[in-house]
Amino acid sequence: MAVGPLIRRLFGPYERTVAEAYRSIFVDLDAFATLMHGWVPHAQNILEVGCGEGAMTERIAAIYPAAALTAIDITPKVGRLFRGPAANVTFCKETVEAVAARKPASYDLIILADVMHHVPPGARGSLMNAIGQALTPNGSLIFKDWIISSTPIYWLCLMSDRYLTGDNVIYFTREGIGSFVADTFGPGAVHETSTVPPWRNNVAVLVRRAEQ
Repeated sequence: MAVGPLIRRLFGPYERTVAEAYRSIFVDLDAFATLMHGWVPHAQNILEVGCGEGAMTERIAAIYPAAALTAIDITPKVGRLFRGPAANVTFCKETVEAVAARKPASYDLIILADVMHHVPPGARGSLMNAIGQALTPNGSLIFKDWIISSTPIYWLCLMSDRYLTGDNVIYFTREGIGSFVADTFGPGAVHETSTVPPWRNNVAVLVRRAEQ
């Protein structure tokens, strides 16, 4: 059972501040946004898959102010803590499979950050294939996830992730990320790899179709 929603409600008006502080223990979203913009300086139509309550969406909207940004999740209150520039942002409670069927080859940048470890292994291929269908032929995917290590911060993240969300989270290895991406986009699809502060467990990759 997930206890995260109950704990969050206890903070009342301070929920957003506490959530940001908690998240910063594990990942610097501003540093991730800077890395993202360095890899893909310009984008017109962006899809963020698994946006949750909108923390990363705020950063994406800020670094790509002229882009049309669609942020999706299956959570009932998608984007509820978003406080960024909203003029070009659309939140939808929708799966990426539904988006891909409705708007194939429509997004020149797709962002999938810290989502896949919550997805059961048997459903991951379908999700990534749908991302490939939604991506334009020359588009970019930025995929970030937390990887396995034998460190105290890894075990802290694992326990807190499972306890707060109630999900049976399963992380990747560094090599596993590359293999997983190659299954959909082909060998050589990973163009850049970097870590995101403050921990080397945060691994991000820039993906483009292998034939490019």
